[in-house]
Amino acid sequence: MTGSREKGAPAGVGSLPRLRLAPLPTSWGLFRLGWTARGIAWLGLPGPDGGEAPPAAWLSRHFRPGEGAAAPAEPPGDVAGQLEAYLAGRSHRFDLPLDLRGTPFQLAVWRELLRLGWGERLSYGELALRLDRPGAARAVGAAVGANPVPVVVPCHRVVAAHGLGGYAGGEAMKRRLLLLEGGGAA
Repeated sequence: MTGSREKGAPAGVGSLPRLRLAPLPTSWGLFRLGWTARGIAWLGLPGPDGGEAPPAAWLSRHFRPGEGAAAPAEPPGDVAGQLEAYLAGRSHRFDLPLDLRGTPFQLAVWRELLRLGWGERLSYGELALRLDRPGAARAVGAAVGANPVPVVVPCHRVVAAHGLGGYAGGEAMKRRLLLLEGGGAA
């Protein structure tokens, strides 16, 4: 996992990388993939009009405008194959380079999410305890919700203390992912 800029740190437009976006068809619907020369930076979940696009504020904070030669024409690793194997239940992990961009706190939360195993569930409060931030369940929830690479960084494995909790792809998608992993749904 790479790529973090401290909040308020200066960065000229020329120093920011470029992000290439492309549709990624799967058996679960159309995702939207974003990548840089370093790795996968965005995975938009399927929706009624295809994969979710990155929010403009996130794009302008972390990337140069437009697509360009700085990002390779092809995404790194076998994203399509690994994602399809996961969605079919044939693979329990991803081996993809990531270029995650967020605050230091968000990056710490996402690193902890990457440690969660297939089918493992954790509450927002339990995740806060793992990060040695016992009173930060809401902040952890916000960081989980800001995860730019869902499924690969398994934020669906974090649930509310009493119930399912939110998910960028909607409750039905979260339930489907939890059921795929054999954990049932809250």
